[in-house]
Amino acid sequence: MKSAAVIGRFSPSPTGDLHFGSLVCAVGSYLAAISGQWLIRIEDLDPPREVAGSADGILRDLHSLGLNSSIAILYQSNRTAAYEQAVDYLLTTGQAYYCGCSRKDLPESGIYPGTCRNGIGAGKKARSVRFLIKPQTCMFTDKVQGVIKETMSPDSGDFIIKRADGLHAYHLAVVVDDHFQGITQVVRGADLLDSTGNQICLQRALGYDTPEYMHLPLVLDSHGNKLSKRDRSDPVRQLAATECIGLALRVLGQIPPKGLALDKLWQWAEKHWDEQGIPRNAAIFPAKV
Repeated sequence: MKSAAVIGRFSPSPTGDLHFGSLVCAVGSYLAAISGQWLIRIEDLDPPREVAGSADGILRDLHSLGLNSSIAILYQSNRTAAYEQAVDYLLTTGQAYYCGCSRKDLPESGIYPGTCRNGIGAGKKARSVRFLIKPQTCMFTDKVQGVIKETMSPDSGDFIIKRADGLHAYHLAVVVDDHFQGITQVVRGADLLDSTGNQICLQRALGYDTPEYMHLPLVLDSHGNKLSKRDRSDPVRQLAATECIGLALRVLGQIPPKGLALDKLWQWAEKHWDEQGIPRNAAIFPAKV
């Protein structure tokens, strides 16, 4: 019986098929949580970007590869009331404010200059809700990337937590749901490393604990771009399950024996999982199986 001390998660957005870069994160997060629980959360927050049938397809692919959630799957589309409660709390406590600015009002830097911090100007009306960035230091030890220190200040830009179209933003939803599900470690791609400071600020503002973080190396194509869901040569589509998982393990610095059946491959991976072997730098695809 597994201990519940460690609770990790994999949280894909249903915007297309499961692709190899996401699978690497799924494998890494699963093995990092092998002593406890591993949860799947579907981040269906943004209907305009979602692809019909994507969530079911991702879950089918994960199951066929031997990856299944320890508990019932959480869908963020069912969590609107919880996000709204968090927004109300932040507004009431003066840690968020209504904003009347649109994207065209931003400077060339793209960093919001705090135009509505002290009230919405004449001729504008409330469009979104922004989180108020207060001066603070966000420092954490990432289990792959090492010590990360980010100095947060008003100059770094107050970010949106509720959009003008009424949808709740990723930063808010992920923080609220990690707390709700008791997530103790967040394992994800290094492309999300820059968002961690914002999320830690939100955790502090809402009185939540901060989980451990592990940002895994990205998988890049031969041109140095992040591997796309639309890449026709993606191994999730092209390779057998054992080859696909074996390739993901190698990207993560784990070198399994060849010729193992899928169940034996997972047994090997669970027994030999070594976080010290995970490379910090991006992996170029295709790599050899």
